[in-house]
Amino acid sequence: MKTSVIGFPRIGKNRELKFASEKYFKEEITEEELLAVAKEIRKGNWLSQKNANVSFISSNDFSFYDNVLDTAVLLNVIPKRYRDLKVSPLSTYFAMARGYQGDKGNVKALAMKKWFNTNYHYIVPEIDDDAEIRLSGNKPVEEYLEAKALGVETKIALIGPFTFLKLARYTGKKAAEDFSLQVVSAYAELLGKLVSAGASWVQFDEPYLVKDLTAEDILLFKAIYTALLSDKRTLKVLLQTYFGDIRDIYSDVTALDFDGIGLDFLEGRKTEELVKENGFPKEKLLFAGLINGKNIWKNNYGKTLEKLSFLNGIAGENVVLSTSCSLLHVPYSLSGEEDLPRDYTKHFAFAEEKLIELSEIEKIASGSDEGKKILSDNEVLFEHRKDSSDDAVKTRVAAISEEDYERKPDFFEREKIQKEKLGLPLFPTTTIGSFPQTQEVRKNRQAFRKGEISKEQYIAFNQEKIKECIALQEEIGLDVLVHGEFERNDMVEYFGEHLSGYVFTRQAWVQSYGTRCVKPPIIWGDVSRKDPITVFWSKFAKSCTNKPVKGMLTGPVTILNWSFPREDISIKESTLQIALAIRDEVLDLEANGIDIIQIDEAALREKLPLRKSDWYSEYLDWAIPAFRLVHSGVKPETQIHTHMCYSEFTDIIPAIDAMDADVITFEASRSDLLILDALLENHFKTEVGPGVYDIHSPRVPSVDEIVAALTKMREKISDSKLWVNPDCGLKTRGNEETKASLLNLVEAAKKVRERR
Repeated sequence: MKTSVIGFPRIGKNRELKFASEKYFKEEITEEELLAVAKEIRKGNWLSQKNANVSFISSNDFSFYDNVLDTAVLLNVIPKRYRDLKVSPLSTYFAMARGYQGDKGNVKALAMKKWFNTNYHYIVPEIDDDAEIRLSGNKPVEEYLEAKALGVETKIALIGPFTFLKLARYTGKKAAEDFSLQVVSAYAELLGKLVSAGASWVQFDEPYLVKDLTAEDILLFKAIYTALLSDKRTLKVLLQTYFGDIRDIYSDVTALDFDGIGLDFLEGRKTEELVKENGFPKEKLLFAGLINGKNIWKNNYGKTLEKLSFLNGIAGENVVLSTSCSLLHVPYSLSGEEDLPRDYTKHFAFAEEKLIELSEIEKIASGSDEGKKILSDNEVLFEHRKDSSDDAVKTRVAAISEEDYERKPDFFEREKIQKEKLGLPLFPTTTIGSFPQTQEVRKNRQAFRKGEISKEQYIAFNQEKIKECIALQEEIGLDVLVHGEFERNDMVEYFGEHLSGYVFTRQAWVQSYGTRCVKPPIIWGDVSRKDPITVFWSKFAKSCTNKPVKGMLTGPVTILNWSFPREDISIKESTLQIALAIRDEVLDLEANGIDIIQIDEAALREKLPLRKSDWYSEYLDWAIPAFRLVHSGVKPETQIHTHMCYSEFTDIIPAIDAMDADVITFEASRSDLLILDALLENHFKTEVGPGVYDIHSPRVPSVDEIVAALTKMREKISDSKLWVNPDCGLKTRGNEETKASLLNLVEAAKKVRERR
């Protein structure tokens, strides 16, 4: 049996790429030193897979920031404002990803969105009408040759031309079809270079095929690949799909001259049915995605072997066991988790362990004695999972009634009550929640965890930081304040630590975007709240000011989506358990005088099915009520906020309005406020704060820039409903840029009030 890995984590076993990149941004290391770190990471990745006897190892899956951005640069899709900076190629690349502010100019970063149904973010290519798409780089060839020099033969992983064109943003009158010939020509030239370099296989990643496709989409895909495959020469081409099934185009894909086709048998609800009903070409390799690339639970070998047996009956021996998607979405290795008892870790498989799973299933399939022992041990593992159920939690979930999902009175009556009580000015200013997590803040938290300081010392330090944060916000002139979240390591992990049913890791980092890594907790069992979580800190912050202070919580859907979920119960049931726990916290905050409570649902869209026909039946019908369950018990005068970031929301605006929050803040700055039209068209009732500047860029927005954004917002949003805020939390930013940006934000709000 042959095996394949679609892609591997690229941040390094110990986040080497993150730390090296951040040093490079601060000019603490040179470009050559950064490149050297990247080369070592690639070497380690390739050799790990070679040592695990993976048959199809990917190259070009590495990126300094994002593979879609890499593809844009490779194809010369670099907007003029970045070319005009006239800086080095690497600096231009990072300017597109992070923005640029310096002696060469001041430009915003490209838009950033969620990568399909994951917590990874990609940079959105921007294509102008006069764009000249052509091959302008050699990265795929260089990294193929780099691996070959190490004795590792690889398949070259490329973002497919169809997915690239469909994900791009078109700023003029032209659309994807108008650039297809240029794109095909560029890819064809690249294939020619790969042939000359001695490559055998190329992998075209086309995840967009799992979405709802129009007749025009199908024609575009067929036109692109009919042209590309007509001159592939000695190169073998793998079409790789993931995150779902390709029901709209299965027959067209299998009819084209691909040498291999990768299908997702885990998230692809109809993949098995498609193969069974339509068959699979005997002359092609079927790359079967059966090793979960998005979750960390050990593979059930018995079930996987059943699927392989079924597929062998259809495709013969031309079945390749594959990961379901890139392993980018799971942590690197369990080797750093010495603190976790074996009773837990034996059930987990991170990226390195998934390489072992591929190897072990191969041994089982061979029929060897070693394989039989591996299968027997795996069966025992699944028979004896430590019990993690809680009868009280199950009883409480079962007792939820329809009335528990409804808040009274209705939104418009609450809005009047809240405006009178809070007395805020037009265009009230606030932030999303967190303030910069300086090295000093992180050291205090680490010292407490290690037992180097007492609980009293830890609390005293954080209280002093909260005082400073409140004083800073009052100095800046913000209307609604926050406590800064200095006690929190992460917006999900922090809550998980205060909930039963969670397991935590030390080094299980996963890339979210660029240098931003997160450490998702693992939902091991039934979830409930142990004690109040945030009340102490919120009460203290409120005592430091006469202005309103928001209580800051993470919502149940986001806690679920940014954790590694259980696989033994439904996602819906897990979410409702979390919702009840957060509901308890909301009611405690209200009882302690917190008048404004923000319940962030930054990840609402992540588990949304990629096909619209499944949106309500499989997700929104319970995800939206789960959010309402959290806040339905509060008084009319308590104002409920929520926040969502870096995703496409325009098509689910009615569902978001149905969350029945009082105020919602969106990321909108990096997408040029495109959401405004959808809000207007859908008569969005909720008060709204589209982000007026991008916090993921180190640049400071000018007053005029923010005024221009607010002016644009006022064309689509009523003045009485418009809030002014950054587009996300400020924890990753520095103190100086944060203060400067917020001063400009407040000044811009004042100017707009005066103009009105």
